[in-house]
Amino acid sequence: MLKRELIHPKINEVLGRAGHHSAILIADGNYPVSTKRGRNAELVCLNLSPGVVTCCQVLEALLTAIPIDRVNTMGIPADDPYAQADEPSIWAKYRQAISAAGCPLELEVIPKWDFYKLVESPDHVLTIQTGDQALWGNLLLTMGCRV
Repeated sequence: MLKRELIHPKINEVLGRAGHHSAILIADGNYPVSTKRGRNAELVCLNLSPGVVTCCQVLEALLTAIPIDRVNTMGIPADDPYAQADEPSIWAKYRQAISAAGCPLELEVIPKWDFYKLVESPDHVLTIQTGDQALWGNLLLTMGCRV
């Protein structure tokens, strides 16, 4: 029995094989996981129902399990039909979770189409699909090194 927050067997298996620079996508409920995924990425579907589970819950569990070098979120093009005037409120929740975990990382925004390109890289090893309904809730984590 594991004594940490992350207990999902498949997620632990993939993370155990991954290494420095491996990328993990935490996808919101609107992300096109069937078409925007790296060729080496495994898919774990945790989208039980709308809003369950959330991207922030997955982030909090992953922060207990792996070292992280970068946390990126998808930027919002001004001409996108779902663009908002202000930053999405979910981003503040991510910052709070990162800080609470003692990580000295900043949430880095990557333009939408560049974000997709990063996700499609061979370094992408895992997509965790959630049922999160927050717009612009996608996160791409880059694994660090154990020190």
